[in-house]
Amino acid sequence: MATTQQKALTKIFGDPQKRILKRLQKKVDQINKLGPKYKALSDEELAKQTEVLKQRLHKKGTTLDTILPDAFAVVREMADRVIGERHYDVQLIGSMVLHEGNVAELKTGEGKTLMSTLAAYLNALEGKGVHIVTVNDYLAQRDAGWMGQIYSALGISTGVIINEASFLYDGAYTNENHTDPRMQKLRPCTRREAYEADITYGTNNEFGFDYLRDNMVNEISLVRQRELNFAIVDEVDSILIDEARTPLIISAPAAENPDSYYQFAKIAAKLVPEDYRLDEKHTSVALTDSGIDKVQKLLGIKNLYTPEYVRSVYHINQALRAQTLFHRDKNYVVTNDGEVIIVDEHTGRLKIGNRYNEGLHQAIEAKEGVPVQQESMTLATISFQNFFRLYKKLSGMTGTAFTEAEEFQQIY
Repeated sequence: MATTQQKALTKIFGDPQKRILKRLQKKVDQINKLGPKYKALSDEELAKQTEVLKQRLHKKGTTLDTILPDAFAVVREMADRVIGERHYDVQLIGSMVLHEGNVAELKTGEGKTLMSTLAAYLNALEGKGVHIVTVNDYLAQRDAGWMGQIYSALGISTGVIINEASFLYDGAYTNENHTDPRMQKLRPCTRREAYEADITYGTNNEFGFDYLRDNMVNEISLVRQRELNFAIVDEVDSILIDEARTPLIISAPAAENPDSYYQFAKIAAKLVPEDYRLDEKHTSVALTDSGIDKVQKLLGIKNLYTPEYVRSVYHINQALRAQTLFHRDKNYVVTNDGEVIIVDEHTGRLKIGNRYNEGLHQAIEAKEGVPVQQESMTLATISFQNFFRLYKKLSGMTGTAFTEAEEFQQIY
């Protein structure tokens, strides 16, 4: 039924994909006509076109769309000269889709890496920065070193950020220790220098964590990133759909005395059912009036709910949850080494390495009388979904976008 309706609508309104391709094909024809003009230029004259295009952008009424045919034709010609690869018409169309902030679907092996250079170069002309997001550190370095040859020949700088290192493409530099010639021209630099490059390659994790770190600094001089202007995300369905809700978290050890957990575990053990209200569905528990009175007497204080005892409220709540809602050999097990390990409620498997947050795991350790391990405190966090929505313009490349088209539309 749905298929029949779709066919009927397509018959009346036309296939939207075909309409878009027809519009973009007109620009492809323009680019192809410009080919002979730029082919006739010397390498030096072709390199100067970057400055020519930047000056055109400053003129009133001129936009990136206005100079797109020339910019694409320039990159296409330079790529052919520098790395011996010429963009096919389908890659021109794909890069126009990226420039418009959409998702381009290209099968593996159809040249997504080369395709992205067109949209990246065009948007880099504004001087606001372009981020190309790859799936791992190796691809970030490989693509920056490989495509950096094209950008460098056109006077556009290329940076790359990986875990605990950052580089700039430098044609005059050679790293003899690297066996891959595509990475030998990557010169080590500061994180900020890599971000100040016209085009920066890196993984989603690195871009996301640097954003969080920048929001934790006290001085503007320590900020690494510029404004989040334009991002091209490779394997966009994997990063923006499959990992969309994955949180990036920066944490640090909390300076908490373990003795407090043992103290409140003993207090929680002395409370009876009349002293608290349980909500097992939401795994929460609250003290009743009689419970508050009992806790205040055991602590030797008059009012538990004053600002000076805010940590005591936190401790008693977690100790009470550990005592009443989390049960040994059901929610967790205790190993012979005295380690508390969570049991997955759905599979029954042990979640080794996982810990309850906000001091609950420490409260359970104190309840069981095993060593209390240091609590970690979340300093900054953001999901990939929320991070990538901060960009002024977002686009992506993948081999399987159409199946998730509706999700892309709804979320981004």
